[in-house]
Formats: sequence, C-alpha cells, structure tokens
Amino acid sequence: MKRILPQPLFSLFLWLVWLLLNNTVAPGHLLLGALLALALPLFTVRFWPNRPRIRRPLKLLGYIALLLWDIVLANLTVARLILGPSARLRPSFLRLPLALRDEFAIVVLANAISLTPGTVSADLSADRRTLLIHALDVDDPAREIIRIKQRYERPLQEIFEC
Repeated sequence: MKRILPQPLFSLFLWLVWLLLNNTVAPGHLLLGALLALALPLFTVRFWPNRPRIRRPLKLLGYIALLLWDIVLANLTVARLILGPSARLRPSFLRLPLALRDEFAIVVLANAISLTPGTVSADLSADRRTLLIHALDVDDPAREIIRIKQRYERPLQEIFEC
C-alpha cells in the first residue's frame, strides 16, 4: 500500500485543495483531482528523503487557523499603512535566532513569515541558525523577534520536534 500511496494525508490534502481551487465537486473534477492527488506523491516521493513527522496534528490545525487569522489582520494593517502617509513606515531587517532544528519546520516558519503581508523571509544563514526577515513596519525589533518566536516558532517546535 505504501508503494501505491506513499503519503496518504498529502494525497488527501492535494485532492481537497484541488476541489477548493476549482470550487466544484463535479464528477470530472473529483476524478481529475483524485488522479493528481495519487500521481503527484508518487512522482515526488524521491524528493522527500526525510519525511516530516507531525507529532501533534491538533496543534497543527490550531497553527493553521492562527496563521490564516494573522494573514487577514496583516492584510488590513498593510492596507492601512500603504494608504496612509509613507513617512510613518519604519522598515527593518530582523535577525531571528532559530531554536528550530528540523529542516522542514524551518521551511514552514520561513513560508509562514513570507505569507503574512508586511514581512518576508530574506535569507537563512548557512548554519541554519538565523533567519533574516524584512518587515515593512517595526517599532521595536526586539519585541517583534519575541512575537515571531512565540507566535510561530514555538508552536512549530511542538508540532514537528517535541
């Protein structure tokens, strides 16, 4: 079964995303989505030598909900900042020391930061200990680093590293 369906949860996720993106449950889309959801993991399994292990799946659902909420709030904040006077902007580069060691968790953190409007992950140090982040508006860099560590990094440690 592992040979035919190497990543069943990933396949289910792909199928659901396909249906959501197409906004239909027509039989053709159900079938095409299922075929893609079965085929893509088969073709990409060799690129996943160390599959991520989700140690706390319920915590992951909470993390996704938190991230979606933060994306909505950040969109509103960035819109307010951009529509207001540009002199109020305080852009800054932040160096986030990483407690995460799992490579997949680091990728998830970097992507979560980049998905949130107003921040983008700019670089990861060669030793994978520091993430460089550009933020559109920062009043206190130290407080922003603490906020990112508590809000995003700590839950990822619990989800992937425990």
